[in-house]
Amino acid sequence: QVQLVESGGGLVQAGDSLRLSCAASGRTFSSYPMGWFRQAPGKDREFVAAINWSSTRRTYADSVKGRFTISRDNAKNTVYLQMNTLKPEDTAVYCCAAESKDLVGPYESWGQGTQVTVSS
Repeated sequence: QVQLVESGGGLVQAGDSLRLSCAASGRTFSSYPMGWFRQAPGKDREFVAAINWSSTRRTYADSVKGRFTISRDNAKNTVYLQMNTLKPEDTAVYCCAAESKDLVGPYESWGQGTQVTVSS
């Protein structure tokens, strides 16, 4: 099992940027894909972005493509989500996920999440 702890959320204005971090512990970090998901109030959880173990493959939801960038540092056991040009519709709890056979899931391990609120 992998333990995941997210950080970096907050309240920002539309057009601002944020960088989320997710620190992992447990199984060897460099051996599995990592993903970011989000859940807005009253909505289902949705996929945001994912990266494979070697950072050679990345995939994004259409709604964030060109604005968000996922990256990882295997030496620090950390995955990041750089979010630029934030919009009010990006407001959600963002969770990282680990351990999947496919970039888009299903994932086995989940963090508690970090709140991102974008004001207009």
